[in-house]
Amino acid sequence: MRVLDILTWHTHGSYLYYLSQTPHRYHVVSRPGRPPGYGGRCGDMPWGDNVIDLPAAQVRRGRFDCIIYQDDPQYFRDQYELMTHEQRHLPRIYIEHDTPRPHATDTRHPVDDPGLLLVHVTPYNALMWDSGRTPCTVIEHGVSVPSGITYRGGRERGLVVVNHLARRGRRLGADIFSAARNHVPLDLVGMGSDELDGLGEITHRELPAFMADYRWFFHPARYTSLGLAVIEAMMVGLPVVGLATTELPTVIENGRSGVIDTRPERLIEAMRALLREPGLARELGARGRAVALERFHIDRFVADWNRTLTRVTEL
Repeated sequence: MRVLDILTWHTHGSYLYYLSQTPHRYHVVSRPGRPPGYGGRCGDMPWGDNVIDLPAAQVRRGRFDCIIYQDDPQYFRDQYELMTHEQRHLPRIYIEHDTPRPHATDTRHPVDDPGLLLVHVTPYNALMWDSGRTPCTVIEHGVSVPSGITYRGGRERGLVVVNHLARRGRRLGADIFSAARNHVPLDLVGMGSDELDGLGEITHRELPAFMADYRWFFHPARYTSLGLAVIEAMMVGLPVVGLATTELPTVIENGRSGVIDTRPERLIEAMRALLREPGLARELGARGRAVALERFHIDRFVADWNRTLTRVTEL
């Protein structure tokens, strides 16, 4: 397929980086001061030349083949404030990154548009959302880690990677993390992690090598989409311990490629075992890495997106 010019927004930096591995040009909306959602080409990501910063005031002048919305304000406000009538009727995609709230099963997706394709990032998300009359599909995550980074596991601690865990509370498992930390050594990294005595934010570029030193990865979330950090940890060979909720039970085979359970006390027992048995941690991590390479390889992600873009733009 030919290279497309795509208008989009900087909603989730890591996802945008992986999306930009497709062979298309991404014109990313920015505003002065680069507030959340309007960062454009910013941050420490190793952006390629195909990621182009586009000031909001210049959107109307742009020539695009497709619009990819990634958040409600972009669809409900920006398309009317920033775009021309012709741009609003270009082929359109809306990426839904999250599970429905406030109700897990009875929430109608706010976008009700039969002329747009709704892309869910996990099968679980697609199952839980009521997508109404909007056509939808699933493109599962794809990630990559720098070559040469392999699991070491020498740091006898577990690692939790969640942005703003304190403010996101029970849904992301702040209480479970705090309780588990009383029984096993755990470090927290991510934006706002200092609010829970964490280590601060680790850049996307540095995170894989940073994770590789830890004995295991702990995912305390009760209800969320499948975090990219979980998959990145698996790619490194870090054994994952987490709640058996949302998409994770289809990714981790309990006791074989990681440990999942709905009982926090069982997860604490598993983390203690990994602390005692580095060989077990290495074995579980190696099997988890094999799963990640098969299911979440960046090449599969790119191929899925190219097929979807071809379908939407009818090239």
